[in-house]
Amino acid sequence: MSIQRIQAIASESVAVKQQFFKDNAELVAEAASLLISAIRSNGKILVFGNGGSAADAQHIAAELVNRLNYDRPPIAALALTTDTSILTSVANDSSFDELFERQLRALGRAGDLALAISTSGNSPNVLRAAFAAREIGMPVVALAGRDGGELAALADVALVVRAQSTQRIQETHITIAHILCELIESELYPQV
Repeated sequence: MSIQRIQAIASESVAVKQQFFKDNAELVAEAASLLISAIRSNGKILVFGNGGSAADAQHIAAELVNRLNYDRPPIAALALTTDTSILTSVANDSSFDELFERQLRALGRAGDLALAISTSGNSPNVLRAAFAAREIGMPVVALAGRDGGELAALADVALVVRAQSTQRIQETHITIAHILCELIESELYPQV
């Protein structure tokens, strides 16, 4: 094992995060405001992505429904990455590109918010769901990487991690998500 390699990876990860928040703190606050507004209007947060982003979608929904820093009422959030019967039937009977779109059209309403996650910003199934959200009248917050891809143009707020490394992008995405969840929790349910 190379100690220098480990330290270089950790330094790169920290540098990507620092640069993102230096450049995008206002956009993160704007995204938090959209999320809070949807929740205050009795909307729910629908989160989706592929691979590591699917795991992030589940992680984010769990933080909102359960708790982050302290006990408080649950916040309506749903990861569209978890129902294996829906996922496999849509992929088998229709198309993998329709996985999230069909769920979003079935479960999403105007007043809800779509939280779309794509490292490349170009995942066809994420793009289709984001487009459907726009048609329904749902705001879209995007977590993307590289140049933001097509997803950035579909989003009301695009949080784009301008890095090339998938793992550095995903590490920054979950940091963004934790910050968003903390802002939501403290705004909606401030501790006495």
